[in-house]
Amino acid sequence: MSHFVLIDGNSIANRAFYALPLLSTSAGLHTNAVLGFTTMLLKVLEEMKPTHILVAFDAGKVVFRHSEFTEYKAGRAKTPPELSEQFPLIRELLDAFSIRRYELEGYEADDIIGTLTLHADRNGWKTTVITGDKDMLQLVSRHVSVALTRKGVSEMELYTPEEIKQKYGLAPHQIIDLKGLMGDPSDNIPGVPGVGEKTALKLLHEYGSVEEVLQNIDKVSGKKLQENLRENVEQAKLSKSLATIMRDAPVDLDVDTTGYPGYEAAKVIEFFKKMEFKSLLPKVKATAPKDTDKQEGRESASFRFEAVESGTTVSYADKLTSPMSLYVEMDGDNYHHAPILGFGLAAENVSLYVPYEVAKDWKEFRQWLADASKEKWVFDGKRDTVSLAWHEFDLNGVGFDLYLASYLLNAAESDPTVDAAVNPYAHIQVLPDEEVYGKGAKRLVPETAVLSEHVARKAAAIWQSVPAVRDELKKNGLEELLADLEAPLSLVLAKMEKQGIKVNSERLQQMGEELDRQLQQLTDKIYELAGTSFNINSPKQLGEILFDKLDLPVIKKTKTGPSTSADVLEKLAPYHPIIETILHYRQLGKLRSTYIEGLTKEIHSKTGKVHTRFNQASTATGRLSSTEPNLQNIPIRLEEGRKIREAFIPSEEGWYILAADYSQIELRILAHISGDQNLIDAFRKGMDIHTRTAMDVFGVKEEEVTSLMRRQAKAVNFGIVYGISDYGLSQNLNITRKEAGDFIERYFDVFSGVKQYMEDIVKQAKQDGYVTTLLNRRRYLPDIRSSNFNLRSFAERTAMNTPIQGTAADIIKLAMIRMQEQLERNGLQSRMLLQVHDELVFEVPESELEKMQQIVPDVMEQALALDVPLKVDVHYGRTWYDAK
Repeated sequence: MSHFVLIDGNSIANRAFYALPLLSTSAGLHTNAVLGFTTMLLKVLEEMKPTHILVAFDAGKVVFRHSEFTEYKAGRAKTPPELSEQFPLIRELLDAFSIRRYELEGYEADDIIGTLTLHADRNGWKTTVITGDKDMLQLVSRHVSVALTRKGVSEMELYTPEEIKQKYGLAPHQIIDLKGLMGDPSDNIPGVPGVGEKTALKLLHEYGSVEEVLQNIDKVSGKKLQENLRENVEQAKLSKSLATIMRDAPVDLDVDTTGYPGYEAAKVIEFFKKMEFKSLLPKVKATAPKDTDKQEGRESASFRFEAVESGTTVSYADKLTSPMSLYVEMDGDNYHHAPILGFGLAAENVSLYVPYEVAKDWKEFRQWLADASKEKWVFDGKRDTVSLAWHEFDLNGVGFDLYLASYLLNAAESDPTVDAAVNPYAHIQVLPDEEVYGKGAKRLVPETAVLSEHVARKAAAIWQSVPAVRDELKKNGLEELLADLEAPLSLVLAKMEKQGIKVNSERLQQMGEELDRQLQQLTDKIYELAGTSFNINSPKQLGEILFDKLDLPVIKKTKTGPSTSADVLEKLAPYHPIIETILHYRQLGKLRSTYIEGLTKEIHSKTGKVHTRFNQASTATGRLSSTEPNLQNIPIRLEEGRKIREAFIPSEEGWYILAADYSQIELRILAHISGDQNLIDAFRKGMDIHTRTAMDVFGVKEEEVTSLMRRQAKAVNFGIVYGISDYGLSQNLNITRKEAGDFIERYFDVFSGVKQYMEDIVKQAKQDGYVTTLLNRRRYLPDIRSSNFNLRSFAERTAMNTPIQGTAADIIKLAMIRMQEQLERNGLQSRMLLQVHDELVFEVPESELEKMQQIVPDVMEQALALDVPLKVDVHYGRTWYDAK
């Protein structure tokens, strides 16, 4: 039986837009209305299974009803531009789904639908109208139902003649009379003043129609109501006319052309990729026609793979081809410790699962892994290389790293998972690990049948994804960044991670004892200043001491009482000496728990070293971070924090730790990118940049620059890189906002090239939706065109800073790759151990100290040619602390 579904395009788009938060793609394209519309559409296709489908749209603002009533729909708020820009995308969505759409100049979507439902009704077709507009209820008949959206567009309420009778006590055609009497503010249909839905229903239950009501005004109860009806006879008739949906509009459309055989999944997937609707991709598979397995983009009904068992490996040796995708499945995230469960392998017409117990004794598999001439497409090459090394496998020949590629394509989606990386591209879908293993305490390795298919699917999906991802990298100009920087860096990082850095556990223990003594002294001092003992770590008890006993002012309140957060305590510091002591106590307590205890836990039982994991795809700027342990944020402002570096020592007797860090690299990049001649001149002359800035801004000679002037100039220099405001600078320097504003203005007068760069980069970002580093790393800024001032301002500051901070990240990455090449080329024993912000840390035998002091700064300073020289400071000592 035919089932004709008619969708009111404008109504659904509007409801979706206002029901969902303002979402956008990484390129800044707003998509919330498109997402809501898509969700509704998928639900309709799955549940209603239409044989014919059409989406009707309003063609323009002026329709035939305006000739009857010029104020029709007057007073409606102007359509937000964020919604207007989505209508073309919704039309694109319908094209992707092969769904017919139609609009007619001078008529509304209601009239198109009204005309087509009459046609369907006369031909006995089952017809369903999808809308958010109650006016459409007048179209309901024996063959026509109306599904009204509820809760935005996520739920629908189906109306047949019986439902309308039950809810309103009316026949469907009387909905027009209801609107005629009560009006409709959304369409500016006036109705009769003083008549709401309750009164209108009462009148219609008694008299049946607007006309009958108007003929029986004298019989209507209530003098005021009678008066309103008499005064608005013509208005009631006009309102009914305006509310009447036309059913004979000149619709030039053959209903048979709306037949719906289904959609091509490949087209829908491509559209979803553009819209970044990753969560909807699995629904494409569920909703698409079941008989289209041969169609492009279709996954066959069952995924097929082979599990390699011991004793059968000989017959699989010739299936280890090149290129081939490889996935290493581990039980846990920390690959320095996690057991390997098995391997997924895939190529054209090959899909294998190899259990770990089989793989470790399979000679040909080990040889294939180690053979650099055999190309492997992997998800995360560093993870696989390090994990396999811990299990005494060698991995060479990584030809494509999907993890890094996914990150480069969208740096905002940090640390992509396998399912997120492959599902937009592969026909074979992969479930998130947590759906297979469970979460938290309920996490368990699944039974063999489930595990083996999950792993094999990952490998097969990687195989299918790589060609499409390569195309996207090429389209975005990111091929070189992956091939020349991120991919080779991952191998350097793998070597560094496996090498690890030696930690003196005895020194850590001593530091812990020293901190305990200091913490006890601070505790005694706090008790003395408070006049009583209490639990310093309890916000409730601390609040009682500060705000009740000591009567300090309440700066900020929380649900549980006055706040005692660090920012609040800093503001309270001038009021009482106890505050500084508490802040110091907290700092030392954090050092004790996070670094002394934290580092001790991370010392590997086999090596006596800590083996951090460098996160290559976790920051939007491209900077590396590290976890378990995090070595990037060992505090250096506090002397007790700096001393923690004393525990980091060379792994060989008599060797040294050598540390090299870039001096003011971001300001040098700013000089290059902005082309500001004053900045460039200062760096080329080797001047202290903060002194030079103070000279230029304050108009004094070098010898007249005071320490205060230099400190203020330094705050502005580094603040400018981050798009600092007059308010931010006033807070940093403890000066008035006007003074800070004047300072920034004078800075921009002197360094006009910097000001021009900032204006130009924001303008460019608004045009493109992203900014790039010198090596073409992209960062998308979806809020750069936001109407929300705060979101837009943050995006603008990000646009100014990202090319600078991102280029600094790229430079040190280049330096690491070239440094590793130099170590190997020169046959040096020295090893690169850590990267921390703008610093590289090595362990060096005494015999190589002199050579390394030449090679390291030379490589780092030549990493990327700029219009100003890069400068590197090198120091060495027996510990990381001494290398300063």
